[in-house]
Amino acid sequence: MAKVTANYEVVYIIDPAQGEEGLAATVAKFRTLAEQNGSAVEVEEWGSRRLAYPIDYKNDGYYVLMSFTSDPSFPKELDRVLRITDGILRSLIVCKGE
Repeated sequence: MAKVTANYEVVYIIDPAQGEEGLAATVAKFRTLAEQNGSAVEVEEWGSRRLAYPIDYKNDGYYVLMSFTSDPSFPKELDRVLRITDGILRSLIVCKGE
């Protein structure tokens, strides 16, 4: 039997040069996207931290952890949107299981 839903976690790093309003808008955008396509959405903002190595000549990033439950097709779409969104330095989506 195929999995109908699974638990996922995504960590993404936003460029802090966007300012407070830009950071809040980006976090809200991905929260809304997850709420529309999944359930049990939890967002934990880790805040601004120093990167382990420079990304695009930037040394700091704003870290966000988001957990949600959805069907297996949504994380592929979320990954695509994260890759094309300006201001996202890196992202990683992990399936935690059922």
